[in-house]
Amino acid sequence: MLESMAVDISSEMIGQILALAEVSRDAEVCGLLLGRKDGGQERVEAILPAANVAPDPTRRFELDPAVLLAAHRHARAGGPEIVGHYHSHPSGSVEPSAWDARMAHDDGALWLIVAPPAYALWRVADGGLHGRFYPENIRGLLHHDQDALASRTS
Repeated sequence: MLESMAVDISSEMIGQILALAEVSRDAEVCGLLLGRKDGGQERVEAILPAANVAPDPTRRFELDPAVLLAAHRHARAGGPEIVGHYHSHPSGSVEPSAWDARMAHDDGALWLIVAPPAYALWRVADGGLHGRFYPENIRGLLHHDQDALASRTS
């Protein structure tokens, strides 16, 4: 099992993502989590909303590649790096779907999934839920049903 580390992310940023998902109840919203990794510490410093360009945004998400490329360029120029992304599940589940698992790369990225008012933070790594996801702790905040999510991945 992957050792969990607490990730710093503000309640304001989570609130912004939840608000975006509330406005778009019929389609998945998505965007990037930007921040810094320093040893065992990880901090989300900003969110960057992106258009969902998936062929069926009611069931899938695909980040606008122009937003993704711009974020990589900004990081190379000294800006915050991409530490993960967020998306919503209009279905109401904050667990990654089997489709999410097929699309995830085993790169240690964070996946913040929201289904207002709930949210959960996941890390991509080999093993765990759907063979890809482990629940991650948010420093100072509680996940929706944290214990139940953790028990499903052990």
